[in-house]
Amino acid sequence: MAQQHQPESEDTSIDLAPMLDFVMNLLIFFIITTSFVKEAGIQVDKGLAVTAVHKDSGNILIAIRQNGEVWMDRRQVDMREVRPIIERFHIERPDDTVVVIADKAAPAGILAQVMDQVKSAGIKDVAIGASNPTAGG
Repeated sequence: MAQQHQPESEDTSIDLAPMLDFVMNLLIFFIITTSFVKEAGIQVDKGLAVTAVHKDSGNILIAIRQNGEVWMDRRQVDMREVRPIIERFHIERPDDTVVVIADKAAPAGILAQVMDQVKSAGIKDVAIGASNPTAGG
């Protein structure tokens, strides 16, 4: 009796492990490189304070220009818009902190109004941005 030789079936499925590794690496890369800071969008001439301390935890930046314009999220906003915007950011991430960066020639009344709007939006940690002349920043 002659034995018939049947060809062994080859595995023709596609191995997805390398593709999944690549996708996970891309995901990690984008998470690391994405900035989670809500920038103000403009540069202001901050006042000097010897007691100013560098703080990395500010997630939401609000800038007040010399002429009293308020900037958030890279656009100019009206004073009435500050609270709703902050509330929206606060709902998205409740642990956010706010840094108000006022130009040294900005009206103090505008700074007080902005800080009042931020506090009434539920943010507990509000800081005022300043430069420390002894620290070089």
